[in-house]
Amino acid sequence: MLCHGEGLLSSLTALLGVVLALSRSPALACLLTAGLYLALHLFSLEPAAPQSAQRVLRPRGAAARIAHRGGAHDAPENTLAAIRQAAENGATGVELDLEFTADGVPILMHDETVERTTDGSGRLRDLTFDEIRRLNPSAKHRLRNKFQGEKVPTLREAVVESMHRNLIIYFDVKGHASQMRQADRNVVTALTHRPWHLSHFGDGTPRFSSSWKHYLYMMMDVILDWSLHSFLWRLCGVSAFLIQKNFVSQEYVRHWSSKGIQVVAWTVNTFAEKSYYESVLESSYITDSLVEDCDPHY
Repeated sequence: MLCHGEGLLSSLTALLGVVLALSRSPALACLLTAGLYLALHLFSLEPAAPQSAQRVLRPRGAAARIAHRGGAHDAPENTLAAIRQAAENGATGVELDLEFTADGVPILMHDETVERTTDGSGRLRDLTFDEIRRLNPSAKHRLRNKFQGEKVPTLREAVVESMHRNLIIYFDVKGHASQMRQADRNVVTALTHRPWHLSHFGDGTPRFSSSWKHYLYMMMDVILDWSLHSFLWRLCGVSAFLIQKNFVSQEYVRHWSSKGIQVVAWTVNTFAEKSYYESVLESSYITDSLVEDCDPHY
């Protein structure tokens, strides 16, 4: 049985109207619209079973508290120390970044280079696991004296530590998501979105000084936002939508909930915001700290 909501119907109707207006050909407009509709069915991934998704997204039947990069304010990001600290601070789960070394070893690292978080330099794709292992991931952290002796962990080490601490894991797999999903259909997947991120940095400042380039990328942002909310979420078979906190409202949460999709906001870093998400929105959130208010880590 093919069951699609009014959002997809509205998008296809709009596409039909645009193509008809541009081509003046009813046959071409219908053909292109029908082709897109069939493509969505043929190539869409099935979402994880609702029961599996609920265990991950609302593990205790309530809003989950997810430590961003393990809680980058409370401990060095993407380390075993961060995972342990997050568990001690009351996190429900941890969000971790997955990358690969030059020799194909999966490790925890957010950036494509190691300068920001370690005492080394270079690109991940140029460094072997042995070279990465010699780096200090605590070197640039504000509490580096408290977390000495840490190493960049492997994926296996992070999973074992998280399971030992009874933590749900949110993996940011960047360009490797499709391989993971194809390998295991029980993997719960989500789309991550920060509106206007093509044209603006995380702090809101424009990426480009050139006016034409700035407005070009703003237009691309609008198209991306429309695509994500109209059909890409269905094509990817997601169970959750991770979005920057400034764009979340009660109406937004209800909208996605009606489609069986959970909203998870990031990065929620003040006590007042956390209380709002837990008691009013009843929605899960990702935070940089579980113990104090802090600025976001981009």
